[in-house]
Amino acid sequence: MEPPDWPERRDVFKLCSDALSLQEVVEAARSPKCGAVSVFLGTTREDVVNGQKVIGLEYQAYESMVQSELSKLSRVIRERWPHVMHICLHHRLGWVSVGEASVIVAVSAPHRRDSEEAVQFCVTQLKALVPIWKKEVFEGGQCRWNENSECSWSQNHRSKTRTKTETKDQDQTQDHTQP
Repeated sequence: MEPPDWPERRDVFKLCSDALSLQEVVEAARSPKCGAVSVFLGTTREDVVNGQKVIGLEYQAYESMVQSELSKLSRVIRERWPHVMHICLHHRLGWVSVGEASVIVAVSAPHRRDSEEAVQFCVTQLKALVPIWKKEVFEGGQCRWNENSECSWSQNHRSKTRTKTETKDQDQTQDHTQP
């Protein structure tokens, strides 16, 4: 199917310290030409890490680079899913309490498959490539910076990659040994 010629396509990216509005994001992504608006709503979850209860997250960003990276990401999404109409992403900065929205992504397309796949890809790439950092804050005031495991510079990403490589090397070694 030939991609439509839609001059009115839009991308809306917003970083803010105020509470996020699901309705605002959905409305920005809606189009009468589309039968699907897929949404991801990421919230700050109640968690216990090493026996300490998380009471909230604090987000920081390299804002001008975030806008540039999100623009690149939207171009990649449109290349992979040419029928995507609108992309809207809002992300909180600063303090976000447990239960509050940290990020909302909405994508519209004529059919749900494109919008669902594009939303999933967008969230994964957002966590892997976009310079937004989060600090977990615990009861008692302790805190720690948290790496997204999707980031190529993350310790978790490197150990997963190394483990896969080591496992593959071990499998190859075992295949070549004599009984």
